[in-house]
Amino acid sequence: MSVPSARGETWTFLTNHARVLLCLARDPEARLRDVATTIGITERAVQLIVADLENAGYLTRTRVGRRNRYTIDTTQALRHPHEADHPVGDLLDTFLHREGAPETAPRAAP
Repeated sequence: MSVPSARGETWTFLTNHARVLLCLARDPEARLRDVATTIGITERAVQLIVADLENAGYLTRTRVGRRNRYTIDTTQALRHPHEADHPVGDLLDTFLHREGAPETAPRAAP
């Protein structure tokens, strides 16, 4: 969720493209309607983002029965020139690893 700044604007660190990719990494068979609800954008916006990600080679869509299954190419480089030396898998690992990590008690200061 975005937080209003002093000027009343809202912004976030991750784009909706990153959020869609993370949702599909968590659940490769998610319905785009469910992705839209999770992220808080329209289903049409998710469809356009998925098309962008497919066209750029980040996603592959495979029909499985009546559903789609999305496969992410984690070797694709991030798009911004300053991050182009990192694969998208690094971004996914950062978020997905954290979510899957077991809860640990805070360490006591030495």
